[in-house]
Amino acid sequence: MLQITDLTARVAGRLLIDHASLTLPTGTKAGLVGRNGAGKSTLFRVITGDLAPETGSVSFPKNTRLGQVAQEAPGTEESLIEIVLKADTERLALLEEAETATDPTRIADIHTRLADIESHSAEARASSILSGLGFDMAAQARPASSFSGGWRMRVALAAVLFSRPDLLLLDEPTNYLDLEGTLWLENFVQRYPYTVLVISHDRDVLNNAVTSIVHLDQQKLNFYRGDYDQFARQRAEKLELLQKSIAKQDAQRKHMEAFVERFRAKASKARQAQSRLKALEKMGPLQSIVEESVTPFVFPAPEKQAASPIIRMENVSVGYQPGRPILTKLDLRIDTEDRIALLGQNGNGKSTFAKLLAERLKEQAGTITRAPGLKIAFFAQHQIDDLRPAESAVQHVRRMMPEAPEAKVRAKVAQMGLPTVKMDTAAEKLSGGEKARLLMGLATLDAPNLLILDEPTNHLDIEARQSLVHALNDYPGAVILISHDRHMVEATMDRLWIVGDGTVSRYDGDLEDYKKLILSGSRSGGGAAGGAGSEPVEIVEQPVSKVDQRRQAAERREALKPLKKKISQLEIQISRLQKTIADFDEKLADPALYTKDPARAADLNKQRAEAARTLESCEEDWLGLTAEHDAAMAAE
Repeated sequence: MLQITDLTARVAGRLLIDHASLTLPTGTKAGLVGRNGAGKSTLFRVITGDLAPETGSVSFPKNTRLGQVAQEAPGTEESLIEIVLKADTERLALLEEAETATDPTRIADIHTRLADIESHSAEARASSILSGLGFDMAAQARPASSFSGGWRMRVALAAVLFSRPDLLLLDEPTNYLDLEGTLWLENFVQRYPYTVLVISHDRDVLNNAVTSIVHLDQQKLNFYRGDYDQFARQRAEKLELLQKSIAKQDAQRKHMEAFVERFRAKASKARQAQSRLKALEKMGPLQSIVEESVTPFVFPAPEKQAASPIIRMENVSVGYQPGRPILTKLDLRIDTEDRIALLGQNGNGKSTFAKLLAERLKEQAGTITRAPGLKIAFFAQHQIDDLRPAESAVQHVRRMMPEAPEAKVRAKVAQMGLPTVKMDTAAEKLSGGEKARLLMGLATLDAPNLLILDEPTNHLDIEARQSLVHALNDYPGAVILISHDRHMVEATMDRLWIVGDGTVSRYDGDLEDYKKLILSGSRSGGGAAGGAGSEPVEIVEQPVSKVDQRRQAAERREALKPLKKKISQLEIQISRLQKTIADFDEKLADPALYTKDPARAADLNKQRAEAARTLESCEEDWLGLTAEHDAAMAAE
């Protein structure tokens, strides 16, 4: 059991956790959620003892083994399998002692304990974990130093999973995993026999791998049973009830105050007035839950629609070294409004294919035809390092808009979602999410026809990811997405392509089929760390294929666009009319107007009545069109 009692913690003088308490029973699998910067990682540091709390305590049973991913990835000459096996320090110590022990009783105890911890199967378990995270048998025998930082972080994750701690702490473990690794980890956590507390902004991980949610909000820890979707519903209901309670209390307070004011001086009512005064004093204020607003992502629509296909490939090969292509036999086309997710293990060539589309790499063979005037925006997570550290967001945008006035430059930065107080902050001092917003805004500044996003969500919390989902669905151009966030893929993409076996091919299943394929042990092609080969997934025949279903869904959305546009225009008009009427009301509320200029007062009344009639008509139209739109969506 993990017991947190009256915990208070600060970092750099900033209060992050304030007299918070939490109990997690043994075997609980919980997701720790909260906005970026709320203090989730700080809580982990307190639990592990790396940060001393200001007040309160963290306790768990004696001899509880804690496990978390190491801060630094292993980069030694030891093989991956050796690094993972060494993570079980008890097993390692017992094996070393067995080499020198002479006392028969102790030798028997050692071998009994080795049997209890299943030492005989240790190498097989370690290999299975490494395989699940993307390393084939050949890769497992290679030294850690031969892998990049991202792959070495997977080794660090494999090591902590292999050590099987009683309390497993995972801080955004999917940030360095591909979709395939994420699916495997999700399944692993589901079956893990001990307590797990995982910080994650991946909605599917929080829906499938955990059975409870711990919400760090307003410096308190709140426990909810169920997955993330259940938590979201419970929290929404809690907010609604709280707002109703606050409104009810405000009404009671006003009624009491009015009674006291009326009858305080009246002798016959004095006692009742005093009673209400005491009731007012006892009526503590209900604290409203402050919901931080999320600045929406906005992708500018293409100024001119390119003709389909916007990209056509015929027998194309691409790679980084002459004569050594990474991908070959590319015969593909991308149309004006295609929404395509790229699947496949990291190292198979997803980013290589994205760079080819974005003209960051030139084809080595074959032909690529691009539509005239095609504009392409390319966002890759690693490009965050390319931001000029000492320059602010305003300076970055000004480089791309040298002739624009200051107000226009700052307006562009505001559209990217950076608040005024952060516009002049050096890029190196921005948070990961703010850097991602800036980079995405810079990439789409010239209104592209094709948007290519390579792992755009790593530094975004759940609310920001949902905002990105809405932005992608509103964007009228084509999108190519590489993401380990299954919710984002399912919510925004219509087609799936697999990058594997040295090529790119269309995938006729959906993500659920793909998950079964991955968990069955079949991976798509061989990647940088090696793969296990590809096997076809058996899909039950349906009257309409899933590809056709997705394409039909896209066609229905296209057909609904004019209707959606009318609704949006009406919403803008309604908002303007409401503001106009409010302005009229403000002017007409002045008593002096009717004596000084009665003719103007009459004219304003007439204009207000006309605006009110127009507003009523717009609202009726809006209701009708919204009902029509909802009916069409329900028919899907």
